[in-house]
Amino acid sequence: MPSIAQHYKYLVIGGGSGGVASARRAAKHGAKTLLIEGKALGGTCVNVGCVPKKVMWYASDLAGKLSIAKDYGFNVAGDFSFNWSTLKEKRDAYVKRLNGIYEKNLEKEGVDYVYGWAKFNPDGKVEVTSHDGKKVVYSADHILIATGGQTALPSEEQVTGVKLGIDSDGFFELEKQPKRVAIVGAGYIGIEFAGVFNGLGSETHLIIRGDTVLRKFDDIIQETVTSYYEKSGINVHKQSQVTKVTKNEDGSLDLLLTTGKTVQVDELIWTIGRKSLLGLGLDNIGVKQNEKGQVIVDEYQRTNVPNVYSLGDVVGNVELTPVAIAAGRKLSNRLFGGDQFKDRKMDYNNVPSVVFSHPESGSIGLTEKQAIERFGKDQIKVYQSKFVSMFYAMSEHKSPIAYKLIVQGDNEKVVGLHIVGDSSAEILQGFGVAIKMGATKADFDNCVAIHPTSAEELVTMV
Repeated sequence: MPSIAQHYKYLVIGGGSGGVASARRAAKHGAKTLLIEGKALGGTCVNVGCVPKKVMWYASDLAGKLSIAKDYGFNVAGDFSFNWSTLKEKRDAYVKRLNGIYEKNLEKEGVDYVYGWAKFNPDGKVEVTSHDGKKVVYSADHILIATGGQTALPSEEQVTGVKLGIDSDGFFELEKQPKRVAIVGAGYIGIEFAGVFNGLGSETHLIIRGDTVLRKFDDIIQETVTSYYEKSGINVHKQSQVTKVTKNEDGSLDLLLTTGKTVQVDELIWTIGRKSLLGLGLDNIGVKQNEKGQVIVDEYQRTNVPNVYSLGDVVGNVELTPVAIAAGRKLSNRLFGGDQFKDRKMDYNNVPSVVFSHPESGSIGLTEKQAIERFGKDQIKVYQSKFVSMFYAMSEHKSPIAYKLIVQGDNEKVVGLHIVGDSSAEILQGFGVAIKMGATKADFDNCVAIHPTSAEELVTMV
């Protein structure tokens, strides 16, 4: 690395998806840029999130396909046992390669980067403590806070023995596959982990406070995924919370639930939510935060402090990697790209998102309840289709598909699309473009169906 200057045009705190994207775009516009990262480049998504999670999902999905290969005439009498350690080693090596690619891309764009923990000092400058304890102070014309989030755990007062469990980061550190595992939480992280473990053969317990999983999604997703998880062998403990965790002599854990039931497992994983990763000395410069501890920004990512900006999970809103990347690039375009970019900002409407459950589920736009609240029940119409993919026609095993299309007004503008079933992520990406462009039900109908596919149902609903 070249020697690091003390003053920069642009300084980015956080080497995750949003920070890296913004830093690279700023440098491309000619701004001298410094990026500071405390752990590993790529942030949560690359290191303990989307990327390694999808690797594990692929393994579990493959296990499911192997289990029905015989129904297609394949001789699968051989040993198809799964080796968790082998996959972990290859997965970790893949992530490490990605870390190196991130470094090379920064260097290629001319972005300086340092590893260490940053905070604002009383003078308003950024003090970085490196991993060897050395401190260096930097200043900049513009500063971006893009530190992302961190896992949240219950307190010891809420759950006795809470620290006997691990968080989602700890999931990626597991050296061996637990025979029995409990996941606490009904959000997308918990649902994805539960699907992975169950698909790979672990006895899986899912402990949720309500009656359905994925409660922020449309009812069709909640009900379909919850029902299928129960049918696929996952022990879903509804209306339940953990109150006490006890470790036994053999290393197993006893979980006492609010229902009075005790569940014994080998591993407990908390997936009850995330919170902003701060501790940056924001009080020294007066950056405001909301009641959730998130940095408050306007529609142009500006904080209340001049020339200090923030984006990504640390501000909340739509906490998705592609959203942080898009917001980061738009910010740097506005700051350093010239007048043609001055009014361009991130649009948080109609952002598609998926859950890598088993089967996958995806959503864009309003849920049915949200659409009714916004437009009134007489102004919306709902089209639905539930069926089983042709892929399972040869097998006794059946995986569900459920599609819901929500339209509004006389022209039936599509305001929501919610899908569950194999390949939902790939399907939603294409339909997301149409919905973002303002497609109507007639536009969907005018598209000739591709047959035989599952997605053709989306353009043939009546």
